[in-house]
Amino acid sequence: MAERINVLVVDDDPMILDGFRDYFGSQDRYTVITAYDGGEALKICGDRKVDFCFTDLNMPGMDGIELAGKIRDIDNTIPVVVMTGYPSSDNAIAVLKTGGVDFLVKPFRFDSIGAVIQNALGKRDLFVENMLLKQEIRHQERLSRINRELREKVKDLNALNLILEKIDWSGSSSALFDRLVRLCTEITGGDESYFHLLDDSSGAPGLVALWYGGNDRPDPERHGGLKDILAEKMKDGMPLLMNRPGDPRIKRAGIYSLIASPLKIRENPFGVVSAVKVGTDESHFTERDLYYLNFMARRAAFVIENAALYENIYENLFATLYAFVEAIEARDPYTKQHSSRVSELALAIGTEMGCQDEALERLRFSGYLHDIGKIGIPDRILLKPGRLTADEFEVIKKHPTIGAN
Repeated sequence: MAERINVLVVDDDPMILDGFRDYFGSQDRYTVITAYDGGEALKICGDRKVDFCFTDLNMPGMDGIELAGKIRDIDNTIPVVVMTGYPSSDNAIAVLKTGGVDFLVKPFRFDSIGAVIQNALGKRDLFVENMLLKQEIRHQERLSRINRELREKVKDLNALNLILEKIDWSGSSSALFDRLVRLCTEITGGDESYFHLLDDSSGAPGLVALWYGGNDRPDPERHGGLKDILAEKMKDGMPLLMNRPGDPRIKRAGIYSLIASPLKIRENPFGVVSAVKVGTDESHFTERDLYYLNFMARRAAFVIENAALYENIYENLFATLYAFVEAIEARDPYTKQHSSRVSELALAIGTEMGCQDEALERLRFSGYLHDIGKIGIPDRILLKPGRLTADEFEVIKKHPTIGAN
């Protein structure tokens, strides 16, 4: 069985309301709901389901045009037909603007009402279908946009993770700078990547690392133009993005697109990493590329600063330990000769065993340092020219423990 259609009829004329009740009363498909004015009609629309509405144009308090607009605000799928005995083009236009679907002129034949309803409901079904289709399209577009954003975020995370993984201290500054320019080319897609150290006094950039993807080494004249641009632009310590035709200087340097970012330690620039595109196509760097480059620069500066701090602590520590050794040697010349021989023998054995430089340096230093505990031995025992007593020997045997502590 087809679902019943609730038809709301709004008119201040009881005869019109009775006519609708009589006409639809004998039909099982329709349920007629009546109201004498717009206020009552709106309350009905808020309280129960309404599928269709007939409303008189001229009513006290709220006319049919205003009612049609308010019904549209409640549910824009309810077809509204406005009835009037005084039709005019202005009223017809006003009805359509407020969401009405038809204009019915009084007096009318009730047997034509069914056709009016079916026609309007057909239009409503088409409207709802189109609205759902538009919602589906908007939903698909939203999903597509979200997927694009997620792909970009995944790309960003992968790039940032790669930077964090690759840029670390590898034993020397030159190795770090080489890795930096290689990674710069890989992530930004540049044709050439450079790392320059900035002169403290003049601010002029000096090339220390270069990476390029082609078979031919970069044009020296292009590098000269790049140095001039960097020398001028890096004074403010800000990242840089330049594209043709925005700046003729990069065109003169034979560069199509340029990004650069300074490396800073405590807000003081000491170097700059840059990437260029020199092809003839229309490709150019984007703000995302500059973001990657700036992240690389900050990461590299952080690694360099930590390495410098470590080296400074390392050097200070060993300088202090050497001072202890020298203090012992000054008290006891024998210890200096003995420690030197231990160090030489340890180095000779380590070299024969194929020890690396770092291990050999430890052996050399440990040889000199192994008797540091003698600093805690009293001079009367340490420098005694004759044989030690049993008690004195027990004291001298404590120097390895003192040294270890």
